[in-house]
Amino acid sequence: TYYVVTDRWQKFTTFKLDAKNIQTLENFCDEFLVHGVDAEGKQQGILTDLVQKLGEWCSIPVTYAGGVRSLEDLDLIRKLGKRKVDVTVGSALDIFGGKLSYR
Repeated sequence: TYYVVTDRWQKFTTFKLDAKNIQTLENFCDEFLVHGVDAEGKQQGILTDLVQKLGEWCSIPVTYAGGVRSLEDLDLIRKLGKRKVDVTVGSALDIFGGKLSYR
């Protein structure tokens, strides 16, 4: 189960990330940016269950962030997210100290 987190990912709310709440939020948003805070910045792999749920639940553009460590993770996001989930990569890039080449 995932919840919305605020204040630099320090304060958990009671707002659950589920299909119903995603559908409600879609009425007020053009797109979502979803951070897998449990994986963010660790380069230990993506939250596969979260990516899969985003691919199932979201009908507007959605970008996932968190845990990417390799090009294989990008392929996995494409597959699990049913080609509907984009991704942003941060600390895994060599310009931020990671192993993935920026170029």
